[in-house]
Amino acid sequence: MSVVLITGAATGIGNLTARALATAGHTVFASMRGIDARNAAHAQELLDIAERDGVDLRVVELDVTSQESADAAVRTVLRATGELDVVVQNAGHLYVGYVEAFTAEDVTHLFDVNAVGAHRVNRAALPHMRERRSGTLVYVGSTTTVVVPPFLGPYVASKFAFDALAMVTAYEVSQFGIETTIVMPGAFTKGTEHFPNASHASDDGVTRAYAGLDELVARNEAATTAMFRPDADADPVTVADEITRILALPVGAKPARSVVDFLDSGVEEVNAVFRHAQEQFVTRLGFEQLLTVTR
Repeated sequence: MSVVLITGAATGIGNLTARALATAGHTVFASMRGIDARNAAHAQELLDIAERDGVDLRVVELDVTSQESADAAVRTVLRATGELDVVVQNAGHLYVGYVEAFTAEDVTHLFDVNAVGAHRVNRAALPHMRERRSGTLVYVGSTTTVVVPPFLGPYVASKFAFDALAMVTAYEVSQFGIETTIVMPGAFTKGTEHFPNASHASDDGVTRAYAGLDELVARNEAATTAMFRPDADADPVTVADEITRILALPVGAKPARSVVDFLDSGVEEVNAVFRHAQEQFVTRLGFEQLLTVTR
């Protein structure tokens, strides 16, 4: 069993993953901002589950927009257990609206949370993993980086950046025995607080200029729901279950990507073509060793 740090575990996929991994026998540190303030109730709920179910599920403060906070969270894990085997990079936020109406400050903030935040956590965790020459990085990405839906522009762009950092980091850390998997959830319209807690563009004037499209935005969630297969049980717990399955696989058997999608979006097919081109290019560069995890 592994010692696991999960970011963004107050609600949604991160919260479900913390519960699933703890139930599977892992030592789980569920991290979030404001464990004594804004997320105190969520933190206490996880601690209550740990006591009720007899699982090793703990809570740690971590704000991914702060390197100091990320460093402190990793130190807390290492002081408590002496090791850190897995980081699940899940923290993220959603923006909904017209791209032009988001200010540069809006977009910069979202990139800071969704992409740079993961990099901060990696910088805190990777020195320990590199020294041990083992570890696993799991990134909770998004199928939006393939299908690129409308009205989510800054979010999709930030997930592209998140994905790119994950891939290039994977090349480099593979030479220190560290595995990487990018899990790509499709849309979920229930079971998370992604849409209810979404932020909107700051520039109201530009937003009004796009008023002719408001009807499309208003039915975006309903349109997504209508795309689910009739027999689909589109529950975000399926993502938690997939992460649990992946972490149970032996070293060298973990997939580079895994898609959890109930919309039949064709993402697996695109990923296969993309992976083939990526491997060919890296091999032609003479860097094929970066495609294999070495210890």
